[in-house]
Amino acid sequence: MSIHAQLSPEALQRLQQQRRNSTISSFVVAVLFVVLIALILGIFLLPNISKEVPVIVTYASSLEEENKVEQKKVTTKVMRKPSSPSSSMAKVIAANTQSPTSIPVPEEIVNTPSLDFGDGDDFGAGWGDGDGLGGGGGFAGIPATMKARCSPADRMARLLAEGGTPQCEEAVVKALDWLQATQKPDGSWTGNHPVAMTGLALLAYLGHCETPLSPKYGETVLKAITYLIDVGMKNDNRLSNKDATSIQWVYDHGIAAYALAEAYTFCSQLKIPIPNLDTVTKGSIDMIMQGQNDVGGWVYKFASGGGGDNSVGFWQIQAMKAGKHTGLWPNSKFTKPSREALKWLEKCQGRDGAIGYRGDPNRSPGLTGGGVLAFQMWDRGSSSHARKGVKWIAENAEFEWGQESSNLYYHYYHAQAMINHGGKEWDDYNLLFRDKLLKAQNADGSWNQGGIKHGPVNVHMATCLATLMLEVYYRFLPGTGGK
Repeated sequence: MSIHAQLSPEALQRLQQQRRNSTISSFVVAVLFVVLIALILGIFLLPNISKEVPVIVTYASSLEEENKVEQKKVTTKVMRKPSSPSSSMAKVIAANTQSPTSIPVPEEIVNTPSLDFGDGDDFGAGWGDGDGLGGGGGFAGIPATMKARCSPADRMARLLAEGGTPQCEEAVVKALDWLQATQKPDGSWTGNHPVAMTGLALLAYLGHCETPLSPKYGETVLKAITYLIDVGMKNDNRLSNKDATSIQWVYDHGIAAYALAEAYTFCSQLKIPIPNLDTVTKGSIDMIMQGQNDVGGWVYKFASGGGGDNSVGFWQIQAMKAGKHTGLWPNSKFTKPSREALKWLEKCQGRDGAIGYRGDPNRSPGLTGGGVLAFQMWDRGSSSHARKGVKWIAENAEFEWGQESSNLYYHYYHAQAMINHGGKEWDDYNLLFRDKLLKAQNADGSWNQGGIKHGPVNVHMATCLATLMLEVYYRFLPGTGGK
């Protein structure tokens, strides 16, 4: 199946009707103008004769009723004729924040989004207050944590306030340009795990508030969403091009479901009708909740036993939270799976705060940031488990480009966990990675981390993870009052 952004017959008919009405209005204005000139000439020729002006009915394009003008004496003072109305309508969706922006909309009628979307329950204390951004425009119903990224001025202000630099934003734009240039015609990226790689790229665009309506990246975003929907429709909502017997298709699924859920939140509020986006989003996240095993974790193939593989599980946990924001389920649907997931992570944590690959905290402890992020996402950011994890990152995280310490797969989680925590821990971590990551960007906007053990082995994945790290300053709001 393929989806093309084009006018529906109903929208085309409305547009043609608007054009006919505009032509008639222009003709009426022209006739009135001729009459007005004739009256003015008559006044100059017969200055001593006073006349009463007949009642004139005027039309305003924004009113539905006719307004009659009061009868007045005509004077010899000539008024400048107002400009005739334009026949074209510039349709925009305005973000009514402290620094308003507008995004051009394709040629279709867009209704005003509902203002009652969302439950306000966003990633724990401090995540749902909106930070004074206002309720505005098409982004009103989007959770406050996501809306903060949608005004360029507010985005830059938040970036600077949280320790970023203008070079961080420049690097993100260069990366998005590189991703746009490397996207395949079908909307995917790379030949290896294209579903997961497309999900990561889509998250990077959404992290910069790029939607199908964006002037520069809109087509790129729409093609990515459409590709993932097509995969889900062909595979009964399973988001992977791998066979179901493959042990790693769960990575594809979790990452892509996360991206589609976040895309759905934007598209539903901006009234962007993308066929089957709701169906695949809901079906894919239902599959995640059904795939949780008896210990509260997730493993390859979503098998029922085998403990919990946290590298797999962290993507499912992020996808569930994004799913909760969509409003496609009652909030209570997520209570049990999120509680069970955190219970499992509590069992995985060592005394020093590390959270590893499975039950052993000493096995890939670089995943600790993913565990901390999970606690923060599900209202446990102030718990002892989250605080111990932050302490472990503060004492153990290093970042030397080209070395194992700069593994972006780990730092993708660390960056989110530390900025959510805030305070000195975030300040120190920010200085640890920021400038080194910027310096490592290639001239074409990409990053290359090949050779890092257990980390990204292709340029695309490294670029997406690095971009998401540099979007962390505004992608979500901080989780505490520490900043």
